[in-house]
Amino acid sequence: MKKLLLSFIVTLAIALGALAQDIPAKPNPPRLVNDFANALSADQRAALERKLVAYDDSTSSQIALVIVPSVQPYDISEYAFKLGREWGVGKQGKNNGVVVLWAPQDRKVFIATGYGLEGAIPDAIAKRIVSDVILPQFRNGQYYQGLDQGIDNIIRYASGEYKANPSDRNSEEAPSGFLIFIVVFIVILIIISRSKGGRGGGGRGYRSGGGGGPIFFPYTTYSGGGSHSGNWGGGSGGGFGGFGGGSFGGGGAGGDY
Repeated sequence: MKKLLLSFIVTLAIALGALAQDIPAKPNPPRLVNDFANALSADQRAALERKLVAYDDSTSSQIALVIVPSVQPYDISEYAFKLGREWGVGKQGKNNGVVVLWAPQDRKVFIATGYGLEGAIPDAIAKRIVSDVILPQFRNGQYYQGLDQGIDNIIRYASGEYKANPSDRNSEEAPSGFLIFIVVFIVILIIISRSKGGRGGGGRGYRSGGGGGPIFFPYTTYSGGGSHSGNWGGGSGGGFGGFGGGSFGGGGAGGDY
């Protein structure tokens, strides 16, 4: 019985060890571009590293590009979330990390967003970046160009240069937004009703006209996929200092080619 139990423990330990090895160890020294499949040239890796380090230095948000030969036996989304959590992509307390994961043998790409960036890069936007920017280049064999342009788009959305359309937000956000609108509308009606019910409408009642209405901020829709490095393609900013925490709860999207 003891031998059987010992055999079971050894087998379980080996199995758990094999699963743990599926996720590469956190890079040391730390890097934001980690190509475990040798899919990019040294110059391409260096160019992307400089861009991501400059972005990290300027905003404190972190985008980690990870290339592994295959994510099997994991689903690529599970692999990306697990990697983001184990590496701690993002700043501690901010959870503002993004993992761009590419598995060449599986022909799959996935963008995983930390909790702190799910608002700026909702699932629909992550899906659009993968489907409309990265994968078309991959299908033409332009892997570096696809990753470069995809990262540019992630930076733009995370920096607030682009905004998602309301329809691109998660579907569960719509009811709450509509409810807020209804509540605000009712409150405004009550205020107007009370102000009219005052003595002669004087005092401190609201005046009609004069630019006192609500302000609506327009959304800008992304419609192109061209590369635009902006200020993020400059110097390395002194090198990447390392990951600090990060928490991933399931936000993101991917696709295959």
